Amino acid sequence: MDATRQLHLNAFIYGAGHHTMGWRHPESSADRLGDISYYEELARIAERGCLDAVFFADGQSVNHEYAAGIPWFLEPVTALSAMARATSRIGLVTTISASFYTPFHAARLLASLDHISGGRAGINVVTSMFDAEARNHSMDSLPAHAQRYERAEEFVVALQGLWDSWSDSALLVDREAGRYLDPAQVRPINHRGNHFSVAGPLTVPRCPQGRPVLFQAGSSEAGRSFAARHAEAIYSVSWDRESAVEYAADIRRLLGLAGRSNDPVPVLPGLVTYIGATREEAWEKKRVLDSFIDTGSAIAQLNMFTGQDYNTHPLDDRVDPLPPAEDFTGPQGRYLTVQRIIETQRPTLRELLGFLAAGGGHATMIGTPAEIADEIEEWFMSGACEGFNLMCPSYPAGLDDFVGLVVPILQERGLFRSAYPGTTLRETLGLARPARLETVSARG
Repeated sequence: MDATRQLHLNAFIYGAGHHTMGWRHPESSADRLGDISYYEELARIAERGCLDAVFFADGQSVNHEYAAGIPWFLEPVTALSAMARATSRIGLVTTISASFYTPFHAARLLASLDHISGGRAGINVVTSMFDAEARNHSMDSLPAHAQRYERAEEFVVALQGLWDSWSDSALLVDREAGRYLDPAQVRPINHRGNHFSVAGPLTVPRCPQGRPVLFQAGSSEAGRSFAARHAEAIYSVSWDRESAVEYAADIRRLLGLAGRSNDPVPVLPGLVTYIGATREEAWEKKRVLDSFIDTGSAIAQLNMFTGQDYNTHPLDDRVDPLPPAEDFTGPQGRYLTVQRIIETQRPTLRELLGFLAAGGGHATMIGTPAEIADEIEEWFMSGACEGFNLMCPSYPAGLDDFVGLVVPILQERGLFRSAYPGTTLRETLGLARPARLETVSARG
């Protein structure tokens, strides 16, 4: 293992925290979710810990019949633009759906964020999941999975073409000659594909970091292949270290097939942490948040995930192992995650619902700051990942605990930086500034 390797750590910003019912805690931040100063506070906490970036997921629909969960609130790029003004170094990553955005719209938003932040923008390209979202975008339902990824492939090609439609030296601002720009250095991209027709050029000059950093978070075979071709960093789902090692090995195999064996593409599994002065205190924090779970709704969701009926299962009895995944006809990814939790933890039904309530099957570490740091180091040194996407059960308290208690230990061990290496997200991630593509966008 390269002794010079250091962790990459992101903070995944989500409502009052990643515990689905933790917002009910009397000290939660649930009443601040429309207050931009709340998000600015989270970004400053993350920056104080020298974290790589803050990350916003995004959703395009609300289940108006479900009153207990927090729906989506502020639009992410708008919020990140404000957070950029409250910080100076931390990266700002947002989800953009290739199923709903056009390349020009997305390219302009992200290029603007990169200029506003001085080169700290990142984009997580997704294909979206729910027909309810599609119905907000003039569709009856989402296209088939394969078609969504075909569209996403073309979306990224057009994005990159638009970001490269201006050269770095196109802006002359020559007052004497009366020339603001050099037209020869601003070109159309003339993209004509199966899903998009984009003439270009973009109306925003080239980004401070060349292009925003491209993240990807798909776990399906199509998602992994897409990531191997395009991603510069990957958000992943792994319940335990063994499954994370398998995932990382598969990504490296696919990177090789895509001719990118030497590209640094950090894999960042989600990580839920409960941190206490003692293990008992950490578990008590989890118990308190779990006490707010709507048990009936949680069991109904678990039944859907597994095809089993837990309605009459005693909450404090252990859950039996699930049948083989090939016997389940529903979504395989979530089924396999639940199966893995049951196999490795042997939980009671109450405990299983608690693990799924915070993170939905992402890695969960519970203990003292030193114990959390030990587990992080084990994952990192084993090659399971290059770092983590933090999914704190409560905000801001959970993030403050991690930054104030765990980060200093990682820094003392030489596993994490004590200062930012530069001013852009690419510098933080150790990524080169991309050269401008000189050819027009490929035709579909």
